[in-house]
Amino acid sequence: MSSNAHTMTHGSDAHASDHGHDHEHHDTGENTVFGFWVYLMSDLLIFASLFATYVVLAGGTNGGPSAKDLFDLSFVAWETALLLVSSLTFGLGMIALHQAKKGQMFFWLAVTWLLGAGFMCMEIWEFNHLIHQGHGPDKSAFLSAFFALVGTHGLHVSAGMLWLLVMLIQLKNDGLTPRNKTRMACLSLFWHFLDLVWIGVFSVVYLSGAM
Repeated sequence: MSSNAHTMTHGSDAHASDHGHDHEHHDTGENTVFGFWVYLMSDLLIFASLFATYVVLAGGTNGGPSAKDLFDLSFVAWETALLLVSSLTFGLGMIALHQAKKGQMFFWLAVTWLLGAGFMCMEIWEFNHLIHQGHGPDKSAFLSAFFALVGTHGLHVSAGMLWLLVMLIQLKNDGLTPRNKTRMACLSLFWHFLDLVWIGVFSVVYLSGAM
């Protein structure tokens, strides 16, 4: 009887320990997502400062070209379309992840990466084109603010693409573990956040500038 009681007690303790570990992992996942929300809010403050700076300095052309003279709305519209569609494909990838459809997940996330790469290629081409025309960030306050705002967004997109590439490797090697799901949830927030910021860039910098 004593041996059986000891076994039952040990089993109960082990079950309680496992339950405690599960609860700990669950809390860690929630804390990670909450911490990432805090990071996004701090990032939002950075972009808000850059937007405010651009609005103040948009008229400081130093006798040079203004936004209306430099920006091609049709080109930027294609840029915008690439990033917005990437948000859709990322969402489809996350749906496939939650449904454990790994083939679809990898497909949609790979498409997302390619769309992000297309967006970055267009942005780099635009920067290179402006600089070669003599409209670099050192030419006026307007251009300094433009390169700072759009360039900061581009750096974030590049970081998101690198993060996505790392996650694709981890998902392939480790599978759909709770930790990978939490990381993907954070990356999804980050990617959609960048899409929202770009809508602001398109509206404030390009659309209002062309009008």
